Amino acid sequence: MFFSIQELEVRKIPFNESFEPGKVDFSGSGLRQTSALTSSGIARLLEDTGGEVRVTGSLRVEVEADCDRCLAVARFLVEQDFDLFYSPAPEVDADEIEIHDSETEMSFYQGEGFDLAEVMRDQILLALPMQRICREDCRGICPLCGANRNETACRCEVKTADDRWGALKGFHASREAKGS
Repeated sequence: MFFSIQELEVRKIPFNESFEPGKVDFSGSGLRQTSALTSSGIARLLEDTGGEVRVTGSLRVEVEADCDRCLAVARFLVEQDFDLFYSPAPEVDADEIEIHDSETEMSFYQGEGFDLAEVMRDQILLALPMQRICREDCRGICPLCGANRNETACRCEVKTADDRWGALKGFHASREAKGS
C-alpha cells in the first residue's frame, strides 16, 4: 500500500493490510518471514507542517534468523504498536548535514509519498534484539571442532594464552640467537 501525499491532503487513510511471506523485502538483514505480516492503523497529513505525515497503528509477524551463537534457527514474534512521523526529505548540501533534535524521531520520504511495506520492514528490524539468539542459554559453536555445543558435548579444550608477554618472548629468543 502506497501512502500518496496528494491523497492524504484530502483525507485520512486507514489501513488493514496483510503481507504474505516474501512480499516484504528483508534481503540483507538475515531475516526470513514465516507468517503473514498483519498491520492496521491510520495515516494522516498533519495540518500546517509542510507535508508531515503521522502513521499510527500496530503490527504482528513471526520471523526467523540464524542464531548469532550456534547458527540454528532463532524464531521471534514481533507484536508492537507504532506512532511514526514522516517529513519530506530536506534539500541538503552534500558538504554539511546537520540534524536537529526534533528530527531524530522523524523519518523522511521523497517524492509523492512512501510505501507501507517499507515502514513495516523498518519497524520489525528495530523491534528485534541486537543479538539474535535461539535461546538465552545458547552455548554456541566450539571454536576448535565446530560442533554445536547445544547438541553435543565436544571434548575440545580451549587454552587461553596470556599474550601480555608475547613481545618479550620474541625479544628473549633474538638475544639468545645473538649470543648475549
